[in-house]
Amino acid sequence: MEHIAALLLIIGCSGDFAECRELPAPIPLYETTEECEGDLPVAMALVDGEAERVMARCVFVDPALEEEDAELVWDVKPDGTLYASIEIPELAVASVPQIRDDRRRE
Repeated sequence: MEHIAALLLIIGCSGDFAECRELPAPIPLYETTEECEGDLPVAMALVDGEAERVMARCVFVDPALEEEDAELVWDVKPDGTLYASIEIPELAVASVPQIRDDRRRE
């Protein structure tokens, strides 16, 4: 079975970086980071004109996360810096408070 070592993330933004969205990558998953980085120029050329500003990054995928429900988290700062990582979301456990009835029953 192949494992994923990198994910190609392409983001398109408005000129002032106020609005950004993911753009589809021609090949989104790679077995090595080197393969992903080698495809960056081609991927950027394919999405040229999709947004005022386009940026791409190969995001490392830890093989230990293969069985986890990991998610891609990204952010573009006002200066145009793209941050991206694969993270395991924190579990939020919902609970119903128990109502304690201290009244004596007759």
